[in-house]
Amino acid sequence: MAERRKNGAHAHKSSTFAYGHRGKRGAPRRTSQRTSRRSFRPAYPRPGRTGFRRWIPSWRQTLGLLGAVTGALVVTVGVLYARTGIPEDLNAFATQQDNVYYWADGTEMARTGPVDRQDTALEKVPEKVRWAALAAENETFYSDSGISVSGMTRAVTRMLTGGDTQGGSTITQQYVKNAYLNQDQTFSRKLTEMFIAIKLDNKLSKAEILQGYLNTSWYGRGSYGIQRAAHAYYGKDVSQLDVSEGAFLASLLKGAALYDPAVSARNHERAVERWNWILDRMVTIGRLSPKERAGYTKFPEPKAPPKPAGLSGQTGYLVDTARAYVSAHTEVSDADFDLGGYQIRTTFRKADVEALAKAVDASRKRLDPDKREADRNVRVGAASVTTDGRILALYGGSDYLKQGFNDANSTVVPAGTAFGPFVYAAALRDGIQRERGGPRTPVTPATVYNGDDKVAIRTPEGPYWDRSGKIVKARNDGGKSWGRVTLKEAVAQSVNSPVMQLGMDVGLDRVGKVAVQTGLLEESLGAKVPAFSLGTSTPSAIRMAGAYATFAAKGVNAEPYSVDRLSRNGDPVEVEKPTPERALPASVAGAVDDALREAVRRGTATAAKAAGADAAGKTGTGPDNKSAWFAGYRGRTATAVSLFRIDPKTQEPLPLDGLGGAAKTATGSTYPLDIWTAYMSRAGK
Repeated sequence: MAERRKNGAHAHKSSTFAYGHRGKRGAPRRTSQRTSRRSFRPAYPRPGRTGFRRWIPSWRQTLGLLGAVTGALVVTVGVLYARTGIPEDLNAFATQQDNVYYWADGTEMARTGPVDRQDTALEKVPEKVRWAALAAENETFYSDSGISVSGMTRAVTRMLTGGDTQGGSTITQQYVKNAYLNQDQTFSRKLTEMFIAIKLDNKLSKAEILQGYLNTSWYGRGSYGIQRAAHAYYGKDVSQLDVSEGAFLASLLKGAALYDPAVSARNHERAVERWNWILDRMVTIGRLSPKERAGYTKFPEPKAPPKPAGLSGQTGYLVDTARAYVSAHTEVSDADFDLGGYQIRTTFRKADVEALAKAVDASRKRLDPDKREADRNVRVGAASVTTDGRILALYGGSDYLKQGFNDANSTVVPAGTAFGPFVYAAALRDGIQRERGGPRTPVTPATVYNGDDKVAIRTPEGPYWDRSGKIVKARNDGGKSWGRVTLKEAVAQSVNSPVMQLGMDVGLDRVGKVAVQTGLLEESLGAKVPAFSLGTSTPSAIRMAGAYATFAAKGVNAEPYSVDRLSRNGDPVEVEKPTPERALPASVAGAVDDALREAVRRGTATAAKAAGADAAGKTGTGPDNKSAWFAGYRGRTATAVSLFRIDPKTQEPLPLDGLGGAAKTATGSTYPLDIWTAYMSRAGK
């Protein structure tokens, strides 16, 4: 405070000398050599002013300050520009390496790579294909100075305000980033990019820059450069591309992971939209005639991505799962990951993966697709997850090289009655409400419900009517009526009518909330209608195993994860891991656990006893008999197995009626339970 007073006094003294001192009226103004020497110093607060006006700068002070700031900025930029040189070497594409995946015990599991890259001369790229890229990324390329001031301002502003840092770069800047720098979005890196771009634009011709850009850009599918992209997506040389195909490849420059149609339906939608926009943009800038544009109305579907060698059997599914986790839970971009050099320590245990595959293969031998239509197009997805979230094993299909889609991560298979424990848990935690606006009533495992077949489902207002004007009725497997049953018995014996009514009494929104809190994904939940409680939701086997692990962990949920450690050339890279969180009270999880153990002791899952005395689990039969499940756990390991049939033409689920020679009237299937038991008899230890 004393120092502040001292500084304040000094400032006041300086301001007096700066502007002189007017004496009595008519007296001459006195000056001195000292005053004139210091007259350049601004007086602040301003003398001769009162009130708030003392603190308002004069126009001279304002201009002086702006001049000083501008001058300092010019000097700073000049110094930085002078000190920034064009690097002698490109990014080390020549030293690209494989990415190496390891089992949980540290032994090598698989290698992927190296990056697919091949330089090509610009004259080999058709002119309209070049302009497709320019229209998409930088239509003023041939007239700009290598940078976009407005674009850089937007990018830096977004960066400083925490917004999206993408965009704002010319093709010259993008080439600098690709070839000389890295993909980091920092202020210093942006400045360096700008200075190098200006110098590069003065040193190289536009043709050389464009050629370098097209040869170093990432197009996805492990491909760097437009030549390899042409092969990866269309199986042809770049010189054979037409403008329509070139427009699609140009869309990948915005983010290949978002625009490769083979990845997802949403990607396909984005790719078509971007493709159309680029072709339209080419017309706008005069590089494609309206007549030519009218000839391109059909999206040029790229070919399916090839299956990498060395990823046969289950290995490819494991690698895809781990890579997806790296993409979603680290700061490593897909483009950077494709450059290689990463070591990925997964959570997968080789012995468990082999045991799970062996159990599925043994079960498949009982099917005869050559003789029975019902045994054709059968698919199995399975996953094993620990209570702390580690994915120990997956079964994604018979062979990754023959079927690339991972059935362990499929979200088209209805959970069926394996969903019942979530309804039960919601009731035990939140109670029920049978009168609109009335109090919620607690329930216990001993609470009794009507277990008869064809019981009318009720709401607080009365019976539930469907859209056809009929009262919805619950149907039990085999049409069996159980009479009055406890909730615990209903879960253990898979009695549909009590579970369906219980869901209505609890509230389907509350049931869905419990399902999500224990581990299912919100987007996998089905419509909130009475059948919701009987498993219209379509969780993946990975998610179902993780949710059942929550019951084994006394109500604590951990998100499934597949990557334990990540490094690049030996240097650790941060990877996000889940933090376990309480999803259910321990008492509620304990009651669900008791019901699941009862299902094995004397319910629908008695065959699981062969896996061990501590086995707990639940069978599941999907709506219209289109899926079968078994989910359960031993100790700290939970495993879920789904079985379903898919029509290869429509990709719609088919009924399991008559599977394995069973009677047409039989519902569900014992195959998931048999697979689970064979596997967990050793893996659950």
